Amino acid sequence: MPHDKQHSSARLVDRHPSISGTELVATLVPPPQFDHATFESYRPDPEYPSQAEARDTLEAFSEPEAPVARGGFFGFGRKKQADPRSNAPTRPGVYLDGGFGVGKTHLLAATWHATAGRRYFGTFIQYTALVGALGYDGAVGVLQGARLVCVDEFELDDPGDTMLMTRLIKDLTSTGSRIVATSNTPPNALGEGRFAAADFMREIQAMSDRFTTIRIDGVDYRQRDIQGDAVVLHEDAYRFALADVAAAGERMTDDGFSELVSHLATVHPSSYVGLLDGVQCIGLRDVHELTDQSAALRFVAFIDRVYDAQIPIRATGIPLTSVFGGGMLDGGYRKKYLRCMSRLNALTSSEIER
Repeated sequence: MPHDKQHSSARLVDRHPSISGTELVATLVPPPQFDHATFESYRPDPEYPSQAEARDTLEAFSEPEAPVARGGFFGFGRKKQADPRSNAPTRPGVYLDGGFGVGKTHLLAATWHATAGRRYFGTFIQYTALVGALGYDGAVGVLQGARLVCVDEFELDDPGDTMLMTRLIKDLTSTGSRIVATSNTPPNALGEGRFAAADFMREIQAMSDRFTTIRIDGVDYRQRDIQGDAVVLHEDAYRFALADVAAAGERMTDDGFSELVSHLATVHPSSYVGLLDGVQCIGLRDVHELTDQSAALRFVAFIDRVYDAQIPIRATGIPLTSVFGGGMLDGGYRKKYLRCMSRLNALTSSEIER
């Protein structure tokens, strides 16, 4: 197709996905980019020893428990074997706290792959959506008995969700499940700067007591070779991108930024992954600043799924890293927006190609 010929692309706003509870359960696995994540493939930065320490701790945490040696009458005649997991955390949960792009999700996925038995891997929003779809008892019924439950992006947007998740963790750990969670905020600080934390601090503290917290320091790997803002295309370059993707036999969507942001309000965030089925490149026209916090948070949730799928973005307008306006970067969701900006920078760069 010539570059100057009008190209008709698919549009995300024409999609209206809805994911059932059963389908949600099926999605509780690591994102495709972490299909082969292992402790061996994790590359800790030698300048930040906490990265290697976190890897070693989780590797020990994922090892099976040592069997108890038995002998003599009723098994009392022999000492227990030494537990090779003696350096593993003794609490039922491990909480990875650190900045953006230091490998927390890689380590979470590596733990999932290294753990034998039934296990689940999902974001905070996937678990709360599962409760919404199946009811609390139904969700517990599905998850209970799992050897491991991994919770990525443990962030608090709503105090009700906070207490829901702390209750879920309590019920799962009390029946033998182990939890590994990642976040940019340590569990004893969850809720700070967002709500009147005193109203539910007791619930937060109860969750904190079940976790061994590991702090991971380091530099955002997504930004090591990327400078400045997200890449912006001029109109001609954007049209060329549409044509190039079509010529390569790939599927690129083409949406106005305003229309997409409005459409996201009509789709439950747990179903955002359905918007991306078969998409290999996303085109966004006329990107502008967002001043509505609800719209901004929905956009963040959408970009999280885009990043999981490693789908590159081509955009016109202002840089996507500049969309969070109205003082949003000074508010309680600052870390969430900064993480999204880091991901947008990577998604619009040449680092991600199909």
